[in-house]
Amino acid sequence: MDFFQRGLKSVLGTPEIGQQDSGAETVERLVDRVSSSTLLEDRRDACRHLKALSRKYRIEVGAQGMPALVQILESDRADCEIIGYALDTLCNIIAPGQFDEEMDNPAVSVNVGEQFTEMFIKNPENVGLVLSYLEEYDFRVRWPSIKFLTNLIGYRPKDLQEIVLVSPMGVSKLMDLLSDSREVVRNDALLLLIQLTKGNANIQKIVAFENAFDRLFDVIREEGCSDGGIVVEDCLILMLNLLKNNSSNQQFFKEGSYIQRLAPMFTMPPELEETGWTPQKVSNIHCMLQVVRSLVSPGNSHQVIASCQKTMRNCGLLEALCGVLMGSGVPADILTETINTVGEVVRGDMNNQEFLSMVMAPSNPPRPAIVVLLMSMVNEKQPLPLRCAVLYCFECYLYRNEIGQTSLVQTLLPSSTEVSSLTQGQLLCDGLFSTDALANWFSAVALMHGLIENPAQKEQLLRVLLATAVGSPPVSLLQQCTTLLLQGNYRVQSKIGLLMLICTWLCHCQLAVKGFLSAPNSVAFLIAQISANEHDENEYLIQGLCAFLMGICIQFNDNTVSNYRREDLCQLVVKRISCETFVTKLGEVSKHESYSKAAKQPQIRFRAPTDVLLDHEFCKLFKALEAVIVKTITSIGNEGSNITELTLSQEASGIVSQYKDIIREQDTKIAELHAMVKRNVNEMEDIRRQLGEAQASNSQLSDANILLKAQLAAATETSQVNHIGNHVAALNITGNGIPNHHGHDGQQIQAYQMENARLQQEVERLSMALREFQVKFTEKSLEMEKLRKDEEDLLELLTDQDTKIKQYRQQLRDLGAQLEDPSDEDDSDENPNGAADNGLK
Repeated sequence: MDFFQRGLKSVLGTPEIGQQDSGAETVERLVDRVSSSTLLEDRRDACRHLKALSRKYRIEVGAQGMPALVQILESDRADCEIIGYALDTLCNIIAPGQFDEEMDNPAVSVNVGEQFTEMFIKNPENVGLVLSYLEEYDFRVRWPSIKFLTNLIGYRPKDLQEIVLVSPMGVSKLMDLLSDSREVVRNDALLLLIQLTKGNANIQKIVAFENAFDRLFDVIREEGCSDGGIVVEDCLILMLNLLKNNSSNQQFFKEGSYIQRLAPMFTMPPELEETGWTPQKVSNIHCMLQVVRSLVSPGNSHQVIASCQKTMRNCGLLEALCGVLMGSGVPADILTETINTVGEVVRGDMNNQEFLSMVMAPSNPPRPAIVVLLMSMVNEKQPLPLRCAVLYCFECYLYRNEIGQTSLVQTLLPSSTEVSSLTQGQLLCDGLFSTDALANWFSAVALMHGLIENPAQKEQLLRVLLATAVGSPPVSLLQQCTTLLLQGNYRVQSKIGLLMLICTWLCHCQLAVKGFLSAPNSVAFLIAQISANEHDENEYLIQGLCAFLMGICIQFNDNTVSNYRREDLCQLVVKRISCETFVTKLGEVSKHESYSKAAKQPQIRFRAPTDVLLDHEFCKLFKALEAVIVKTITSIGNEGSNITELTLSQEASGIVSQYKDIIREQDTKIAELHAMVKRNVNEMEDIRRQLGEAQASNSQLSDANILLKAQLAAATETSQVNHIGNHVAALNITGNGIPNHHGHDGQQIQAYQMENARLQQEVERLSMALREFQVKFTEKSLEMEKLRKDEEDLLELLTDQDTKIKQYRQQLRDLGAQLEDPSDEDDSDENPNGAADNGLK
């Protein structure tokens, strides 16, 4: 009691009016009656009065009466009325916010309920006590128990989750509430479970395996499915809590055939176009779409995604989603979420992607759904979330879809047949060269996804020609993109989109690199951008992307463009920029805020048009190549810098080049030897295995041969004994006599002899094969030993050559120092060939 009194003084302070003193004294007397009265009626009456006072004198009742109310819960379980009063009083004590009766009391703080919650759950057994009352069917007990637990978990969710998790049958008691026939109990139990399952995978698994999905679908059906009220939304929110980021529940949901029960909910009746969508139906459909996406989100395991995608296609869910997608009168936010959902259902699944490509929009004339979606994406009048959703859906359609990527590029190539309708490629080209910066960005990124991990289509796209003006010769798409990039007044987002497209195009495609380097002023533009000293954040990003493009031109250069070979470009970087500045500018990309956002997830989410900068797949490409480019630039650049500063003679450069060639040849020879050793090791393993099998067979046949020899000896001995016996019988017995079995024994002995001869031949054959295997094994061992010796000799030679190269480089440095030091000119004149002779030795 002293603890609660101290809590009262710390929260309330010193009373200022007599009425407050009177309220505190009244509460104290009532608490004393609850604690000390022996008659149940007296305790019940005192609890009823405390409940009435708990709204106006919440602090007094909580600080003085909480121990007494807990005592009531422990000792008076048989009386539902007094238990109901105690639970209602506790609910009022920890209720969120303030009651109207206590608005005029400045001593009551807003977080007073949180303070009392902390005091109550200090003893976890108190929570277990309230959980036990959920089994009581009486409405006066069960309903306030649910409300009290809901208030507790609202203040201390983590603590309550842990307590419920260790409480015996705690989750099961909560799940039983969903079967309560009283709607208010069931609905409040739903709200409690929603709070309880947030962010706790263990509770989510227990709830799911307590038959939660069946119960939730039953409630949804009873409430009218997507046309139902707020209860349907609550059921779907709870279902989403159970499925999101929980692979175990996702697998259970799929194996329990619950995906099939989702499909009918997306069937839109024809009269919906006339009646319109109610706000509650919009919320319900939105939650249903979230449930579908939780099963096929790119963050899930590949196995779960693939199995769910297949089921969604087979049960008609994908078809129903496409029906919503192409329906009329669909609200904008539902259409946006449906586009995102369809994208994730088809992402990476070839059959689903093919299904989407065959969907036709109900337009006149009919057009493919993908074309209609792209029309919305390049239309600047459409809202930004819708345009982002279309791009994400198109990216999902092209994800690991070589057929879709090929068909996209084919729509841009010259065709012998006349195309009467708009195509994907035409729409993207229109958007790429339009006056809308966002359309430029969206089109560039969409076209970029048609080239990812597809070198063949990168080369095919080089064949695309564009007519820029009447009477002018056509130019290639790459050349036109480069021309737009060089324009000084081109907008930031347009530049970033084109840079991402060109970088992806040139990566792992030497022909594209050649085409870009052949364009006039392309390299000069990159050098100027990387060398610029702009201080705008987005300009830093452009400079970093230009550095990345320069690095790609170096990394994937086939040295066929004169003056722009790998070494030439590295020299430009070293002279005009410096390696340090280049690496710094390249690092600006990953430091940019948009990079960290885009790299987290594939879905495109931008709050404002100014946020549209980087794409997820491009960030993956940048991350994969950044370190490689830095290593290439620094290694080639540093080597080229030393050579330039020392002004080496052609002869000395030839020596270095000669030894580089030797090293390359030796590396190749070592690689070939390693491959040969690996093959020989495999062959020796096969020989060992065959040798073992031959030895085992030989041993078995030898054992069989010994056994047959023993049987033959025994049979021969028996035959001889029978022959002697028959001979004696023939001498002593006259008349017909007894026939002997000499003929039968002879046949048996002959059979044994034939089998023995066959086995001896088999043993000889296997012995010969064994000797051959042993010879082969010896030959392979000798060959392996020789290869190992050759490899050791080559490694020793390589080490010697390395030492010589280091000596030559040191001599070249000394030569450079002599050329730079004027004081050594006289010595050099006396023996002008000394350095050269020394270097050639």
